[in-house]
Amino acid sequence: MLLFPIRSTLWMCCGAMVLGATSASFVSLARAALDGEKPTASEKSVAGFSSETIDVGLCVSNIDASIDFYTKAIGFKELPGFGVNGEYAIDTGLSDGQPLDVRVLTLGDGPGATKLKLMQFPKAPGARVDQSYIQSSYGIRYLTIHVNDVNAALETLKSQKVKPIAKTPLLLPKGFPEGIALCNVRDPDGNLVELVGPYQP
Repeated sequence: MLLFPIRSTLWMCCGAMVLGATSASFVSLARAALDGEKPTASEKSVAGFSSETIDVGLCVSNIDASIDFYTKAIGFKELPGFGVNGEYAIDTGLSDGQPLDVRVLTLGDGPGATKLKLMQFPKAPGARVDQSYIQSSYGIRYLTIHVNDVNAALETLKSQKVKPIAKTPLLLPKGFPEGIALCNVRDPDGNLVELVGPYQP
């Protein structure tokens, strides 16, 4: 069974930067959208982005195991992938000459759907980082997937022999929306994936 994620969120921990800022231009764009108005040319140029979606590239140790996890246990769909030759990878600073064979997964069908791009480098495997907790290493630390039904998500995870970690699923604490729970799992490389949505204990 595939889940229908509402949206996804990316969290990054780094020395002196937080991803995700609000400015007057974004507020004006949001208000215009709610009022059914089209943003002006000046608003578009100030915002500077052609898409509000961030695609995420993820290097994995076993591409087949990762594809199975994200499609069968989480609910992504696979799209046609693409390749990047070694010379172009060097010229753009992506790799030291290792060609890229990119598998593309998506959470939806629309142009703004989140895309997860998976890559494996058998000839040059990367170093593993400490995945014990989100504060253990810098960089992208977890993915948040918003789902319609955490109970249904748990059944799907169980069918794929994926177990929630720690004491999850847990309802969010007081002050957050009621009836919403957080369920954390790990992908085959230990990356944290949290599922957030309505939950009946």
